[in-house]
Amino acid sequence: MAVKRTVMLADCQSFYASVEKSQNPDYAGKPIVVAGDPERRSGIVLAACPLAKEKGVTTAERVGEAVAKCPDLIIVRPRMAEYIRVSLQISDIYRSYTDLVEPYSIDEQFIDATGSLHLFGGNVEEMARHIQQQVLSETGIYCRFGIAENKILAKTACDNYAKKNASGIYILEKDRLSESLWKLPISKLFMAGNRVTYHFHAMGIETIGDLAATPLERLKQLMRRKFGKNSDINAELYWRIANGVDDSPVTPGTHESPPQSIGHQMTLPRDYGTLEEIKVVVLELTELVCQRCRSKGFMGQVIAVGCQGADFDRPTGFFRQFKMADPTNVTNHVYKEAVRLLERHWDGNPVRKVGVTLGQFSNSEQYQLSLFDDRERFMALERATDALKEKYGDTVIMRAVSMTQAGQARDRSGKIGGHYK
Repeated sequence: MAVKRTVMLADCQSFYASVEKSQNPDYAGKPIVVAGDPERRSGIVLAACPLAKEKGVTTAERVGEAVAKCPDLIIVRPRMAEYIRVSLQISDIYRSYTDLVEPYSIDEQFIDATGSLHLFGGNVEEMARHIQQQVLSETGIYCRFGIAENKILAKTACDNYAKKNASGIYILEKDRLSESLWKLPISKLFMAGNRVTYHFHAMGIETIGDLAATPLERLKQLMRRKFGKNSDINAELYWRIANGVDDSPVTPGTHESPPQSIGHQMTLPRDYGTLEEIKVVVLELTELVCQRCRSKGFMGQVIAVGCQGADFDRPTGFFRQFKMADPTNVTNHVYKEAVRLLERHWDGNPVRKVGVTLGQFSNSEQYQLSLFDDRERFMALERATDALKEKYGDTVIMRAVSMTQAGQARDRSGKIGGHYK
């Protein structure tokens, strides 16, 4: 007989803002947000503390709009390196209870508590409360816990119930979904965005229970009419979510599997309108991509370049790839092919976003030498510069073009994921 699993989704409340409040006593009792540039009072709200949310401030709105709602709002510049450090510290606390911990995002993690419940007399709520108190005492961060027999229900329990009750803990029983989950509007279904919600309404599906009660074959027929013949997979996905069906295990190290490709992209501070300007950014991104490939022991054979304009209503740009003659992780070699793609496919319209990706990997320790191959010389040089950058930072050695007005390497070196470290 299979053992019934007990899975938690642990979520850190207003994570970035909570880290700032826990480390700065002056912020106590004050509304704060973590966002863009505090000096210019610009950018997007990344996280808002509960006090700011009470004033109507929401995540992802513009800072100007947030200040209009809450004039005494404190705007804090993001510190991504510190948030990552605290997230890892919290992960270690979770792993002290069970080794089955799977990161879902920087502030959310799945915990399979099945094998640890005996330590708390089989009481999963007591276990969650114990973890909650330990995280709060050691980091100052308040966590909420959605609890169920699988990951999808644990996530649903956290988002719809645990985040809204006094204890921050909620158990969602699968055999009682008709009393809880199925009463919620279809907009509350996990992974159902505005577009999908609109189409569900058009199909006469108003609640999650309506979707769960729709026979799967009937749902496939309805979705084919809306989205075409390739919608069967999505139909089954949404039907399984509504019915709380999820067989996926909590998998530690799920994000540590070898990548299929390695890429970097960045949104530019202004429109870049000349080929020479765009080439500077392509070179900087290529250097980052190749540096990461070397650190992981990969050489790639397929190079891809993408450019995109700023107007999303009238999209411009391209995304093209090319298979090189030989795999490589040498910046100059990859950049040469990237420029060829750029010159061939750029239509001359202003560019606001640029991306470079390298894929189809092979082991960097095993490659075929050519009589006229200069890779060894370039690889030796880049190993030396990689070592210097690892020790002293990415800006210790920079290409001359990165010091021009088009260069972004210096600014980007102070950021993680587009946000300041």
